[in-house]
Amino acid sequence: MTQPLRFNANFAAHVDWNLLRLFVDIVKAGGIGAAARRLNRQQPTISAALKRLEDHAGARLLNRGATGIELTAAGRALLLICEDMFEAARMAPHQIAQAVKQVEGLARIQVVSSVISAEFDEAIASLHRRHPSIRIEIRVSPWREVLDALERGEAELGVGYDSAVRSTLTYEPLFVETQQLYCARSHPLFRHKIEKIVDLGQEGFILTGADEVETITRLRQRYRLGTVVNGLAEDIHEAMRLITLGVGIGFLPTMAAIEGVRSGRLWPLLSDDIAPSYEMYLLARLSPSRDTAAQLFLDEIIRRLRANPRR
Repeated sequence: MTQPLRFNANFAAHVDWNLLRLFVDIVKAGGIGAAARRLNRQQPTISAALKRLEDHAGARLLNRGATGIELTAAGRALLLICEDMFEAARMAPHQIAQAVKQVEGLARIQVVSSVISAEFDEAIASLHRRHPSIRIEIRVSPWREVLDALERGEAELGVGYDSAVRSTLTYEPLFVETQQLYCARSHPLFRHKIEKIVDLGQEGFILTGADEVETITRLRQRYRLGTVVNGLAEDIHEAMRLITLGVGIGFLPTMAAIEGVRSGRLWPLLSDDIAPSYEMYLLARLSPSRDTAAQLFLDEIIRRLRANPRR
């Protein structure tokens, strides 16, 4: 039988706001016992607190079963309200700082080399125009180090590739990057198109070490490319220098190499339909609190991405 709803018109005036946070903790933990262990509190205390909240709400919020807890319709509605409320509270310091025009601080951004994104650049310019006291610090590193720096708290925002998904980070698609295999004007393959990638197995390669994304690594391993290594550069621009000087052939992001192709110093060896591509992400630490400067930059770039969805 459905439990009758006991609507409490004075809910906001009498509810203990800590009970709402505890309710969210129970849901995230997956049960009352798990929440008690996580919060280092007694299970009967947690149960009693949940009962007080249900009395205030006038409805059952959770059903407990052998497999864990299940939110009721009332519980799902209250959870959404709690999430919105806590997000609003988290944003309050940032909004207050903007209102009194006292926004300053440091926005630390860790990126892979050769990030080419109009939204990223426009967000930086806009943030500086609106909040000139914010200092923007950009560090360049291989993509794995970008992820590690975010998880360690050495940066709050990042741009990079990820072959998996880390539960400690948020992922916002920024752009799709395509890589092409290039040679120099002086190379015997200049002005040739390669139909069978496996035919390049004995060519001298320029590798990018830790900066090489796994999509490219897997492709090279599949066709045994790079068994002959003529050069190594941990930065895309330095790899492009070696390729342009004829030291070897190698993969480069197409946007980074576009000027070299236009000037005739670089030649794309693969047809466009087999050139590998992958997603690049705007990355952020999944944290309940974020510095105002970093939060403003994140809001700015996400607003631009939403306004200009990719086709």
